[in-house]
Amino acid sequence: MGLGLFGGGAGIAQFLARQGAQVTVTDLRNVTELAPSIKQLEGLPVTYRLGGHCDEDFINTDMVIINPAVPKDSRFIRIARNNHVPMDTEIHIFFQLCPAPIIGITGSNGKSTTTTLTGKILQQTQRVTWVGGNIGKSLLLELNEIKPSDIVVLELSSFQLEELHNAKKSPVISVVTNISPNHLDRYSDMAGYIQAKKGVILHQKSGDYAILNYDDQELKRWEKECKGNVLWYSTKDVLTNGAFVKGNDIVLSVKGTTITVSCVSRIKIPGVHNLQNILAASCATYLAGANGQHIEKVVATFPGLEHRLEFVREVNSVRYYNDSKATTPESAIAAITAFQTPVILIAGGYDKGSDFGEFAGACAKRTKSVVLIGKTAGKIKELIIQKKTQKEPLPLFTPNTFKEAFQQANALAKSGDIVLLSPACASYDMFLNYEERGRQFKTMVQAL
Repeated sequence: MGLGLFGGGAGIAQFLARQGAQVTVTDLRNVTELAPSIKQLEGLPVTYRLGGHCDEDFINTDMVIINPAVPKDSRFIRIARNNHVPMDTEIHIFFQLCPAPIIGITGSNGKSTTTTLTGKILQQTQRVTWVGGNIGKSLLLELNEIKPSDIVVLELSSFQLEELHNAKKSPVISVVTNISPNHLDRYSDMAGYIQAKKGVILHQKSGDYAILNYDDQELKRWEKECKGNVLWYSTKDVLTNGAFVKGNDIVLSVKGTTITVSCVSRIKIPGVHNLQNILAASCATYLAGANGQHIEKVVATFPGLEHRLEFVREVNSVRYYNDSKATTPESAIAAITAFQTPVILIAGGYDKGSDFGEFAGACAKRTKSVVLIGKTAGKIKELIIQKKTQKEPLPLFTPNTFKEAFQQANALAKSGDIVLLSPACASYDMFLNYEERGRQFKTMVQAL
């Protein structure tokens, strides 16, 4: 139920079909919208019900596999439950069958960067490393190749963690990058969202590790609920147990041993938030067998991920950055404040119940002008006007299309400026997903 476009749905459908199961895929979206995922299932005996669900499919079936994005109050989940049909998820099935230890990485922002860094550092070691989860790839198809001596790195969303929590499973090493309001269109309140995230630590055992961000006020409260060992990381404080920054060094103090990695001045990805991601990855990989050289080699060369503060191109001394993955106000604030130079910001999109107050304040203080798109454009514009304190007004624009928004931003840009796409919102009102939004932006930059 819910094939989706991020790999998990296609992965479990392929896996089950290859085991000889009779698979029906049902999704509210149509064939055209789901084309990339359907292509992955070519040649497999799969039945499709697209453009809507059918009651019958949820009654006469042996099991319903639910995509993490499916709302918990769906009428069809109720039908399955009332008919005593067992339900499961791709991520839980993987956790049950995976023979190798799992590093699970979650948080409101920075998950993908931290997951990728962790995977790349561990790939420098002798240990065979597998990277997947919410980062766009199901590892179920690789299960028969994964050995107990390998290590698995998974990005985990709050939706996936809910399912693991229900199944009483947590990774042996858990990393939480930060907690800020997100998905409040799905959770009734912030407490519900936080509880979902806690699934990553609640079922750990005494020998397991939780790696938490000491700079995050919410995470400081989690220590008493951790069943295993806690390691902290901080860009501000010196810590006795965990990772911190001292001048040009990352200092790791773990299990009574301290090592230093001299690499801070060579980090390619901008912003304090990325330094936090690097500390988290350093901690996790050190626990899993990486040394200072492995960490240094990756940290000093890592260029960042596509759609995450990704440098696209410089034209006429104007630099263009694609941060389409910034789907929360907090991640967009991190992007705006990562630069010392004037920023012309393109923001806005689908409204998932976020509070844009602080984001509007950052726009008022730290940008040269803001071009707003999508459902949230009017709301954010009003908030920025309220927050503006300087006498000269901040130029604000609300064009109708994404193309017009780009043209407007480009027309405003002078030598030395930065044009930044960092929407602070999801993309569903105008695009299939944040990747399509980012690709369109990059195409327009390349065409200049």
